[in-house]
Amino acid sequence: MDKNLMTIVKQRIDRTVIALQHNGFDAHYVQNTEELYAQIPKYLPDGGSWSVGGSVTLFETGLIDYLKSKDYVYYNRYAESEDVEEVFLRAKSCDCYFMSSNAITENGELYNVDGRGNRISSLIHGPRRVVVVAGCNKLVKDLDAARKRVWEIAAPANCARLNTTDINTMCSHELVSRTQTVKKRIAVLILPEQYGY
Repeated sequence: MDKNLMTIVKQRIDRTVIALQHNGFDAHYVQNTEELYAQIPKYLPDGGSWSVGGSVTLFETGLIDYLKSKDYVYYNRYAESEDVEEVFLRAKSCDCYFMSSNAITENGELYNVDGRGNRISSLIHGPRRVVVVAGCNKLVKDLDAARKRVWEIAAPANCARLNTTDINTMCSHELVSRTQTVKKRIAVLILPEQYGY
């Protein structure tokens, strides 16, 4: 990325991180994927259990493969041998749940939509820690821009990925997380590159 553009991106991330911290989230700017991986022990204890919400970001950053290479217990929603509903239930009690966010406002709010509700319900309650990983492309000015981003970018791209045209079903549930009342339960790690939809 051009250094001048990087300056603008970094300023936007810094504003958003400050707003998220003000709203009770454990938010940080993360320079690259190596730094992202180095943060994991802060959130996931040795031998701990983890799971994920459906996320292209987690695949593109390599985080899922990184976590699978370590000595953690993985409740794997993608394993063909697993009952996915059972995995979703086990994920509710894992030590750390990893996901991305459909959008993050500069006011420090997380905006997410979900088809089945497993991802946003785990964000709200259940796992001991939640780590939200997002690229700078997820940052938006406000909630109106967040909704627009989902309906014009994220949902259509996910429909293409999942070979469906049913955006309404994919967006059955809508969640705005304005504040985090359980201190530091939800971490938000923002990278200066584009990841996911």
